[in-house]
Amino acid sequence: MKRLVFVVILFLLSQSTEAQNMYFPPLNSSEWETTDPALLGWCTDNIAPLYNYLESIHSKAFIVLKDGKIVLEKYFGTFTADSIWYWASAGKTVTSFMVGLAQQEGFLSINDTVSEHLGSGWTSCQQEQENKITVRNQLTMTTGFDDGVPDNYCTLPSCLICLADPGTRWAYHNAPYTLLDDVLSSATGMSLNLYLYQKITLTTGISGLFLPSGYNNVFYSIPRSMARFGLLVLNHGVWDGHTIMSDTAYYRQMTTTSQQLNLSYGYLWWLNGKESFMVPGLQYVFPGSPAPHAPADMISGLGKNGQFLNVVPSQNIVTVRLGNAPGEGEVPFLYNDSIWQKLNDVICNPAAVPPIQADVSYPEIIPNPSNEKFSINWPGKNFEYTVYDSRGRRVLEHSAARNTVIINSVSFHNGLYLIRIKDTNGRSVSQKLVISH
Repeated sequence: MKRLVFVVILFLLSQSTEAQNMYFPPLNSSEWETTDPALLGWCTDNIAPLYNYLESIHSKAFIVLKDGKIVLEKYFGTFTADSIWYWASAGKTVTSFMVGLAQQEGFLSINDTVSEHLGSGWTSCQQEQENKITVRNQLTMTTGFDDGVPDNYCTLPSCLICLADPGTRWAYHNAPYTLLDDVLSSATGMSLNLYLYQKITLTTGISGLFLPSGYNNVFYSIPRSMARFGLLVLNHGVWDGHTIMSDTAYYRQMTTTSQQLNLSYGYLWWLNGKESFMVPGLQYVFPGSPAPHAPADMISGLGKNGQFLNVVPSQNIVTVRLGNAPGEGEVPFLYNDSIWQKLNDVICNPAAVPPIQADVSYPEIIPNPSNEKFSINWPGKNFEYTVYDSRGRRVLEHSAARNTVIINSVSFHNGLYLIRIKDTNGRSVSQKLVISH
């Protein structure tokens, strides 16, 4: 019995020590403790190349937290720590978190039908099919609506056309997500911003507002508020000893694979390290992870033009990137991965996928970056290839190549591209290409 008590005390002490190791910045203050990257054993000579790369892709803010403390913080041009910027689709993660809080408080269940909160006729579907769509379908992008309508953001019933049964088709569709705001307001009896303020801002200091933009509601804040939110999620919804999200089952579901159609998607969070992933606008499943150079357990909020919030539990790291990015795309995860390649050089602990064995042949793309032309080299192989831009649009494909193919890239816009290469045995490889004229 004494031994059991001793073990329990040791466990509690270890939990207390772990909690103390996580730093939380004070409320209503610009104070935030920092950590010298050199003391962490990071390769500080590689910080300047990282910042140079961030500046070259039109970044405005970049923050890295380790154990809650700021290790890297850089602002570019006239942008400052007090400047306000939009999160784009990275703000979906805030909505997801608030849905969990609303369920926790008994205002709704994610198994509710959307019609229970919005009434009937909110889509143009048959009543029977409309009544099958749940809040969980909104969280997982599996409503079954046609995402190929002229305006993907349109929330009018005429724009919400049923294409498949709920839960049977994954498609990155902004309109059903946006309607979660109305579900939250209907269920809680509060506006989206008031609920955010009462349940999150007062306890964590995460300031910001959802502002209307067309059909959409877009979250705006200073960069450190995004970092605060990442820290809250890193600590499983607990802020400096105050439990905000006590529904641990929802937190776990939010940050793990939510369905079997797109393994890399939780509840409005992107998940790294899975066997495959899908991208907006395509009904194609890509092999591998969205960010192969980032830690496998990373979860991310990814927004248009490169608004990135990354949370890495295994390393107690949070990263924030705000700004613009060359090219367009709802979810430019290729840029997120390219930043991680530079950040790994700083951390001195590359988190890429396991190294390729020397006796395995893989295709090579050279030169990369490319200016006027590039080649795909796969000696001794017959292969087919498809080139996708950062929005997931197919821009080029060829079904019969061997050994080497030279591609003219003069007509390609500057930016990141994904090239899927498949051999005759069905082995598929996806590689990134940078076009810079």
